[in-house]
Amino acid sequence: MPEAVIGLDVGKLSHWACVATRDGEILLSAPVANREGDLDSLFGRFPDALVVVDQSRNIGALALARAKAAGMSAAYLPGLAAHGAARLFAGDAKTDERDAMVIAKTALGIPDALLPVGDPGPTVAAARALAAQRNFLTCENTRSKNRLRSILLESCPAFEALVDLSDGPQLRLMASLGGAWSVADAGPRRAAALTRGAARGKIEALVRSTASSTRPDAAAIAAEDRAVRLLARRISENSAEIDVITAEISALLEGDDTYRCLLTVPGIGPKTASELAISIDIEDFPSHDRLASYCGLAPRNRQSGTSISSVTASRQGNKRLKNLLIFSCNCLTRTEGRWGDYYARCRERGMPHGKALKALARKRLKVIYAIMRDRVPYAA
Repeated sequence: MPEAVIGLDVGKLSHWACVATRDGEILLSAPVANREGDLDSLFGRFPDALVVVDQSRNIGALALARAKAAGMSAAYLPGLAAHGAARLFAGDAKTDERDAMVIAKTALGIPDALLPVGDPGPTVAAARALAAQRNFLTCENTRSKNRLRSILLESCPAFEALVDLSDGPQLRLMASLGGAWSVADAGPRRAAALTRGAARGKIEALVRSTASSTRPDAAAIAAEDRAVRLLARRISENSAEIDVITAEISALLEGDDTYRCLLTVPGIGPKTASELAISIDIEDFPSHDRLASYCGLAPRNRQSGTSISSVTASRQGNKRLKNLLIFSCNCLTRTEGRWGDYYARCRERGMPHGKALKALARKRLKVIYAIMRDRVPYAA
């Protein structure tokens, strides 16, 4: 346990710093500007203290960088842990001063709640920055797709049911023409000319899909077309940019042994491999169970006294990694051998597809853990 802890409730313009000793004495509780000189001055007064922040990225990045430059140890107290720990202290006020005190004293009293702040190196840090932009574009694309489907469903449900928003030619068709009624008015020949390379049967089905629906008035069609063209263009542009960023991340990580070894695991592609390589420092996880808990793949056990124990799916963990690990197992469900057989056994035991897929992801995570720990390629 350190002699003192500097708890920082980080902010955009300034942080609130609380310096607490092992005995619980508060040596300092005051704001400090989010500037290099002010942070260096604070850390210089307590060079042997542990620096703990409640956000390790964005507004907390400079504080961690200056602590590292000063040769000080640093850690991260997750927001949920800090929120829960706040209930252990008297009062229910929500102020920066109290939050900083909670961070400092929680770090002293419950050190297991802290997470380490790793030093990924410049290459992994650059890949992490690109991955953050990729995640932003992915979220934006999801919102745009949901909005586009909402518009198409309101106008012509039959057209919406046939549209594949991951298909480039179909997006190009809507970006050029608009919604269902403008596509139908264009006719099969023009639609085919705008979607070269697409399956002709699918495009013709889209053109014919409005036949059994009632046509809205011209003003409604014009408003629909404007929104559809905008959203289709945005989805196409974001998808192309996501592919470019993924390629750049792969190029950055080509020399990383962990990344190269992860690509040998069945079902793991460049996106999932890069997320694992930049998000996880395997030395922080003493077992695959800890890694499964971090990724949200470990079950949640509930038992109290003589009550019946129940096991339910956990809703905690890194949701982005969780989704990538689970959905990347879809391609393994129909394969022969180790992974396909395990999925089939899960289904035979009565598991629905989603639950069996999660069980398969959990089993594969044991292999991923060993590969990241030992940095060796997968061997069937």
